[in-house]
Amino acid sequence: MKGKWIIPVVLVLFCVGCGYRFAPGGEHIDVGIQKVFVGVISNNTSEANIENYVRNAFFSRFRRGSRFTPVASMDEADVSLTGKIVNITTGHLAYNSSDLAKEDRVYMTLEVVFKRTDNSEIVWMNAGLSGREAYTVSASTTTTATNKENALKKLSIDMADKAYRNIMSGF
Repeated sequence: MKGKWIIPVVLVLFCVGCGYRFAPGGEHIDVGIQKVFVGVISNNTSEANIENYVRNAFFSRFRRGSRFTPVASMDEADVSLTGKIVNITTGHLAYNSSDLAKEDRVYMTLEVVFKRTDNSEIVWMNAGLSGREAYTVSASTTTTATNKENALKKLSIDMADKAYRNIMSGF
């Protein structure tokens, strides 16, 4: 009977000893860094308004988190997040029986910089943050455009979440 507890205890000690944890908490970031300003997200693509979707997604992500408080101006901030939409492309994902696209996928690449406002030290940066999202192609160009817009909004949220996780985990 005493032997059946050895394996679970060893596993628990191993997990504690190796530093494993379930959720990143941003412990590697200076505790004095509390306020974040989400600055300009420049758009180097021909996709209209995407910079607004991305900026809003980052602002919302910081607001949902408990580690940072988003602020309205750079003067109030300890850190700023800025970025650039480097590339957006689309490609066909699925075809119908008439060889017409029925589903497309949009790909986006961002360059994101998270840096201190007092000394411009880069806390975290990713020059190739990328993601993708599928959307339905319709016979109506208006419907397809709406579907693509919704996919871009969802992709913006997903990429803001991905960046936030990476910032918090130190990757």
